[in-house]
Amino acid sequence: MKFAPALLLAGALLAQAEVTLVLPFFNLTEDANLNWIGESIGESIRDTVAAEGMLTTGRDDRLEAYRRLSIRPYSRMTKASVLKMAEVVDADQAIYGTFQLEPSQRADSRGNLRITAQILDLRRIRSGPEFLAVGSLEDLAALQTHISWQTLQFLIPKSAPGEEEFRQRRPPIRVDAIEYYIRGILSSKEEQRLHLLSQAARLDTTYSAPAFELGRLQWDKKNYRVAAEWFERVAPTDRRYREAMFFRGAARFYLGEYAAAESAFEGVARDLPLNEVFNNLGAAQSRRGLPAAIENFLRAHEGDQNEPVYLFNLAYAYFKRSDFENGAKWFRELLERDPDDQMATYLLGRCLQKAPLKSGEVKVENLERLTHQFEESAYLQLRSILQKGGK
Repeated sequence: MKFAPALLLAGALLAQAEVTLVLPFFNLTEDANLNWIGESIGESIRDTVAAEGMLTTGRDDRLEAYRRLSIRPYSRMTKASVLKMAEVVDADQAIYGTFQLEPSQRADSRGNLRITAQILDLRRIRSGPEFLAVGSLEDLAALQTHISWQTLQFLIPKSAPGEEEFRQRRPPIRVDAIEYYIRGILSSKEEQRLHLLSQAARLDTTYSAPAFELGRLQWDKKNYRVAAEWFERVAPTDRRYREAMFFRGAARFYLGEYAAAESAFEGVARDLPLNEVFNNLGAAQSRRGLPAAIENFLRAHEGDQNEPVYLFNLAYAYFKRSDFENGAKWFRELLERDPDDQMATYLLGRCLQKAPLKSGEVKVENLERLTHQFEESAYLQLRSILQKGGK
């Protein structure tokens, strides 16, 4: 196929990418109720690393590694244990550290926080420098931002932003909002998760992270209007902004608000030329009867010629225009890949009969299909690898 070599090359490049394991920071304070602080620091660093297009291991991979090594989560680990963890998840480098909370003489403070971070480079068998941040717990957002920036300076010294620019992208967040957010994402109970995340969003309305998670919770429940409203609260400076805009567009689409959906997908497409974005943009345009829909369906198909959703939408767009020759061509191609698609079979018959879509024909109206898989991280990782290769 025409695009197979490019896809194979992309897979080969991603296979060569360095993988970073970021662990929750170990709690040196004898109070397990404070483990959320270490989780928050690790989450901040992982977000920072991922935002630069670097591969990071997810929480599920980390928990599986704990299980396989019989390590209790949040227990302090030796350097040897960290190395074993990195080997289990096939990571090239590991970022870990400690934090300690001590009493403060200030009546309005919950304590003085000391954070120490360490990087292990498994490929080069060396340790990086220790990074330190000290301040009150109320300044947790600023402290973990400083540690994250120091980490970035070590990992990508040539392209890392200055600290002032880095801080401007990450406005300070109330520590109680951070605590509710971290406890929320760690909760396994849906009702409790919803309550904690809602509290985080209420305490700090500028905090994008809980807004995104609440949007996803409502999206999963198919509460599309509420989901869209939460996604709209995610700030443009947030790493999840484009993903939030993608799902906001999908939510607006299912609400029948096609112009709003088109606007959201166009915003994502300006930054990320992803197949799924072009497909969904085309679907919103097709519902509005815009000719640009076919161009975007073709872009999506060119990026992945085997995806049935893209083939269906392309064929259906031609059918709607009474271009039965092209409609039949793409429906046939779809049915070669998915012979059980009954609607495609029916519409192929309509194309062969040259039977156009009639007004009020509910059975064959508004059949455009969205895709919900959003592969931003893979794209950013590939772009990062290519940029490094060009330097």
